[in-house]
Amino acid sequence: MKYVIGVDLGTSAVKILLVNQIGEVVEEVSKPYPLYQEKTGYSEQNPQDWVDQTITGLSDLLQKFTGDAEDIEGISFSGQMHGLVLLDTENEVLRPAILWNDTRTTAECKQIYEQVGEERLLTITKNPALEGFTLPKILWVKKHEPEIFKQAKTFVLPKDYLRYKLTGNIHMDYSDAAGTLLLNVSEKVWSEEICDLVEIDPTLCPPLIEAFDEVGTITAEMAEKTGLSPSTRVFAGGADNACGAIGAGILEDGRTLCSIGTSGVVLSYEKSDDKDFRGKVHYFNHGAPNAYYTMGVTLAAGYSLSWFKDVFAAEESFDDLLADIQTVPVGSKGLLFTPYLVGERTPYADAAIRGSFIGMDGSHRRRDFVRAVLEGITFSLNESIDIFRKNGKQIDTIISIGGGAKNSEWLQIQADIFNAKIIKLASEQGPGMGAAMLAAYGCNWFESLKECADAFLKEEQTVLPKQENVEKYQQLFNIYQEIYPQTKEINEQLKAFRD
Repeated sequence: MKYVIGVDLGTSAVKILLVNQIGEVVEEVSKPYPLYQEKTGYSEQNPQDWVDQTITGLSDLLQKFTGDAEDIEGISFSGQMHGLVLLDTENEVLRPAILWNDTRTTAECKQIYEQVGEERLLTITKNPALEGFTLPKILWVKKHEPEIFKQAKTFVLPKDYLRYKLTGNIHMDYSDAAGTLLLNVSEKVWSEEICDLVEIDPTLCPPLIEAFDEVGTITAEMAEKTGLSPSTRVFAGGADNACGAIGAGILEDGRTLCSIGTSGVVLSYEKSDDKDFRGKVHYFNHGAPNAYYTMGVTLAAGYSLSWFKDVFAAEESFDDLLADIQTVPVGSKGLLFTPYLVGERTPYADAAIRGSFIGMDGSHRRRDFVRAVLEGITFSLNESIDIFRKNGKQIDTIISIGGGAKNSEWLQIQADIFNAKIIKLASEQGPGMGAAMLAAYGCNWFESLKECADAFLKEEQTVLPKQENVEKYQQLFNIYQEIYPQTKEINEQLKAFRD
């Protein structure tokens, strides 16, 4: 039996999967590392922590593995997007990595719009200037830490730095490069036009490759430290969302992913780059060959349910909290919830908006509020699906993963609100599995990633929409969409009283 390894470099930990040729996870290891937030809005990590914990994790994995290290043919990566790692001429790290959830760069986003123009930026990168992206971070360092910036020879993203330390080779794949605001997404080249307009040397950008491209083998030093064979083939890997899409089988038109964690993501496959979403959703290069994906984000998806539990049912389990929601009718007896607890991303990109319950009366009980929270989260995610459909996308099959797939009634709510077939996978490994699949495809185990997905991924449950519920939810969704514009000004006025 042959094996591949998928390394998922997340924000709080690195998760490592050892996967065999039929898609079974044989071993898995997770190793945490710290997050540094020295000021409000700052979020940084030490890249050496990623390397050290990955080496430790791989070593632990190999010690548990009863086979021969020579049987592990390949390794690939998934990584947190957007994080800035600046390297000098010796490829040494110049400062801590600035992460995707760092929000210090509002002024730099404004600068990008002033120098590039909002329309031109959308045309080239297909995405708006948001604080989380990489280019605003580069400009922040250039402005606030000029001595450090002068020493910078190149920049990479988190998983690229980790891969460099394992192989000695520097690259960036297209799916991660698409999140920098420096890539011409359609032409798959760095945009010299944007570099010139923001006065960044284009040579700062690393060589570009596909997520499934082979970039070398493990160095002798890393083979000794980890227990891997020096002949282990290393493949580029991709952005966490691209790898999450691969790991959920989002590899053909019509298939969409709904992932409900702390935040919620709706991600849909695109076979071309010719749709124009006007920046309302993210539009990135996929990890799969010649493909793209579009993505909308609900900032407080699972977090909304966790918040409700912590405040109103702290001593109970989630199963207990959700135990009787099926007794509550569609629409929660006229109660609507908006999950804007920390602002909202898609389609509003509004940091000031806040959540609400609307329609409360004396007859409502806790179970009505719980169902309203689930419906509100799902309505928010449906705003992304609504944008996709209004731009001509067919969405008929949605893979549901994360917290939203753990409750059968919530799966039915998704089917009814999304008006689509919902599929729950038998084994859910997310981006780490996508990384392993890139390695399996790179090792020529399969003719295509789609063939790999068919072999690796098994469907456990299918939920179909109920037409009578679909019609009721469409009416409620129309009402839900009126809440944001009618509460926006109220929330602006309430900002002064939040502290």
